[in-house]
Amino acid sequence: MDEALLRGLVPGVLGILVRRGADFAAAEDAVQDALVEAVRVWPGEPPRDPKGWLVTVAWRRFLDATRADAARRRREDLVGEEPEPGPVPAADDTLWLYFLCAHPSLTPSSAVALTLRAVGGLTTRQIARAYLVPETTMGQRISRAKKAVAGAGLERPGDVATVLRVLYLVFNEGYSGDVDLAAEAIRLTRQLAAAVDHPEVAGLLALMLLHHARRAARTAPDGALVPLAEQDRGRWDTGAIAEGIGILQAALARDRLGEFQAQAAIAALHADAPTAEETDWPQIVEWYDELVRLTGSPVVRLNRAVAVGEADGPRAGLAALAELDPALPRHPAVAAYLRERDGDPVAAARLYAEAARQAPNLAERDHLTRQAARLNARRED
Repeated sequence: MDEALLRGLVPGVLGILVRRGADFAAAEDAVQDALVEAVRVWPGEPPRDPKGWLVTVAWRRFLDATRADAARRRREDLVGEEPEPGPVPAADDTLWLYFLCAHPSLTPSSAVALTLRAVGGLTTRQIARAYLVPETTMGQRISRAKKAVAGAGLERPGDVATVLRVLYLVFNEGYSGDVDLAAEAIRLTRQLAAAVDHPEVAGLLALMLLHHARRAARTAPDGALVPLAEQDRGRWDTGAIAEGIGILQAALARDRLGEFQAQAAIAALHADAPTAEETDWPQIVEWYDELVRLTGSPVVRLNRAVAVGEADGPRAGLAALAELDPALPRHPAVAAYLRERDGDPVAAARLYAEAARQAPNLAERDHLTRQAARLNARRED
């Protein structure tokens, strides 16, 4: 059974149930029940019309749940009798679901979880495993999110920027458990790009493809992080790079620059360099300048300091870094790198150790600890 095809049908099925009168929370539960039934039945009895089959089963589950709840019996007057099985409407509610799941009343983590379930078709268990939290915790998070958006109508205007931020959060979770969230984010962003014509949607898709193209080279066989400059570029996915650059060029040609396009342009310059030494750092600095103008983000300024250090030397990078708050995440790691390049291994080792203590994950902590140990061992020789 094609699991990707099955999950791809979810937005359309959910939209049909809501249009027939089901509230969002109840419809989403019914669709999840239908997906479970599909996994059980389809391998032996594949349906001729998979979407129609899911709609029929999900609608039956919704009606059963409605009729079983005495406090909601009046809803039966609204939903009426079960429709006869047959062709389902061609209307695509995918775009509406994206916007609904990025409802302003939701926290980013709740919006991500709801998007993965309602648009991505993942089960609560799969989402919980991906985020390394108990299934009950994730179930409560999703339940609260569904209740928060239950009253939003089909005509609710959407916010593309919020939807893109949710998808980028999904992508940055990468991979854990039995769900590859990076690949899932790319699939969902492709779906969004097919539904809405917006250069920033294309920019995000290009950015994801360009970052994902380097995935195989990012870790050593023992799981250790491999910095960009040390990666085996022969392991990069050239097909994904070419696709990402093509999508980016088409978006930039529309002259409506946004932050995801600028980020993708930086990623494209890294991907296009045959070796680390041939990276066009001056142009990367120019793109970071654009990104600072667009976002004003201190994190962007931090990354810009690294680029300045590569383009104009470590002293220039340290000068750019001096303008930023030392409390910024990864500030000590950037300072350590620039200090080492400037010929100060003692300060660099101290800063690497400080950065390791602040690292957000085990892999990054181990990498920074090894950098500090490398410099300390060099001093002892």
